[in-house]
Amino acid sequence: MAHSVRRDAPELPDFSLLKRLARDQLIYLLEQLPGRKDLFIEADLMSPLDRIANVTTLKQHDVDKLYKVEYKPIVSTSDQTVRGCFLYPLTKWFPFPDVVNADKAFGRFRRYKIIFSPQKFYACENLLEEQGIFGDVTTDEWSFYLLPLDDDIISLELPEFFRDNFLEGDQRWVRTAGSALHLLHSVYGPFSKVYGIGRCSKMAYESWREQVEEGEQRARQAEIGNVFLIDRDVDLVTPLCSQVVYEGLVDDIFRIKCGNTFIIHNNAPLVKCCPAWMHNICLKYPLRAFFTSKSRSSCLTIIHRSPSLSLQKRSGMDIKQMKTFVSEELKGLKQEHRLLSLHIGASESMMKKKTKQDFQELLKTEHSLLEGFEIRECISYIEEHINRQVSMVESMRLLCLLSLTENGDSLSYFLSQSYGIEHLLTFSNLKQLGLLVEQQPGETLTVMESRVGKLVNDKTAGKLTDAFSSLAKKSNFRALGRRLNLVPKSDEEYDLRVPRDMAYIFSGAYIPLSCKLIEQVLERDGWTGLEEVTRMLNGHEFAVTAGSNGSDARVKTDSQRIILVMFLGGCTFSEISALRFLGREKGLKFIVVTTAITNSARLLESMLDNHA
Repeated sequence: MAHSVRRDAPELPDFSLLKRLARDQLIYLLEQLPGRKDLFIEADLMSPLDRIANVTTLKQHDVDKLYKVEYKPIVSTSDQTVRGCFLYPLTKWFPFPDVVNADKAFGRFRRYKIIFSPQKFYACENLLEEQGIFGDVTTDEWSFYLLPLDDDIISLELPEFFRDNFLEGDQRWVRTAGSALHLLHSVYGPFSKVYGIGRCSKMAYESWREQVEEGEQRARQAEIGNVFLIDRDVDLVTPLCSQVVYEGLVDDIFRIKCGNTFIIHNNAPLVKCCPAWMHNICLKYPLRAFFTSKSRSSCLTIIHRSPSLSLQKRSGMDIKQMKTFVSEELKGLKQEHRLLSLHIGASESMMKKKTKQDFQELLKTEHSLLEGFEIRECISYIEEHINRQVSMVESMRLLCLLSLTENGDSLSYFLSQSYGIEHLLTFSNLKQLGLLVEQQPGETLTVMESRVGKLVNDKTAGKLTDAFSSLAKKSNFRALGRRLNLVPKSDEEYDLRVPRDMAYIFSGAYIPLSCKLIEQVLERDGWTGLEEVTRMLNGHEFAVTAGSNGSDARVKTDSQRIILVMFLGGCTFSEISALRFLGREKGLKFIVVTTAITNSARLLESMLDNHA
């Protein structure tokens, strides 16, 4: 199959500036607390804070002791006169009143400051008043919106965004997303065009525009040209699919948090590492060879031999050359060898786990659901999975995937029967979000598709009620798949070594809807020609020309080929891989900004009735 001619991709902006800005503000806040001080840091903020300012930096600004805020009383014997506390706003467990009241009981008179991050809400002060310490503490805000995780990945580290916004209807994080976009616009803009789809995306865009209009406008050379905002609930199928790309597998099995993970091999932790580094090694020594028994031994031989071949270059060197080799190359070889060891250990662990769980059979079922083939066999597989009580989250994932792709299911009652009625609220949450739809008796795919077709072709479709729109939203995967060619049709076997399109991230079975929308909108420079698609996705699409950067033509061209994609509600590593592929094919560079990295387990766990 012929490929389009690739263009040299533009250089990505340097996002280390975002870390420096966050660190400078952090130092400023610490200096507002003169003298030696203790810091109480909420557990969820520990990892992000460590990537911005390590313990040494904190110590340099008179931080004496650090306490991790957990779900247990804080015991402090420190005699410091200043106490500072970093917290997420509206945290569900607030321990600071215990600290203040304990100090009062022992006659200790100290200064207290609570710093909310990424922003302080009005409700925060109400909470302090309810706890009876409003007059004893001062409050501040650490506007820590954006954390770079890789050269092309930035996270807001707000995993609660999905549940709060899409299930609870709590829109407090929309302003945070708008502020993050405003920061990026101020540092790397001005943006030329902004595209988006989804109710939350539209509100985030409007929040950003308000902040732009309120602030001072300065002419600068743009580094990012276009922006695409997308709600997670526009595409709920993609995060429910098993990931087979490298970082996605690591995330599914070991969990990546704040850009780091602990690799477990032979029931022992290898080391805390950054999968992004291992991803670069994986490009050099492909992971897929580990999943093929015939090529596994040869792959291991090549991996072990490669650093050795580089070391062999030292033979025949004179003293000067040897000195250069040791100072410049040897350190890099040792680092590469260490990453290779992690790569091998991670690959073998993932291979054992996936083989143990009959991963190939699972993938076959998922691909059949996506393609719409052998549905009866898929239903039997899912029913057996539920009856065996393999994993409630995994059963929910398969059932939700069936429901979304087949316009409902008839197995929902099995969940409560198998896992207990104590999970009824969880199942209700899934239904409320549209992840789980009970198929009505006698309802068939053909009948439902005809209903959707009538809705789409109806001239009054834009005036339908929310309930009718919800019906269309839950019943349109097949129609969208045909319209956008989400399931590529090919008589020949998909060769993963020579990927043809973004479907390679799911072994050729499926192109993520989210990424396909981005591709189509960029090609069309807007939503023209996609009216039927947007109607099936419940609308809220927009395309706005935001302004011109006023620089020379070459710079304009470079910035226009850098696209910032913001996922509101989470983004998977599979989607990131798909956008990277699209960028290579089109001569573009995509920067993914997400409220958090997500996967099927995280998304469904956020729906649990005991979610905290």
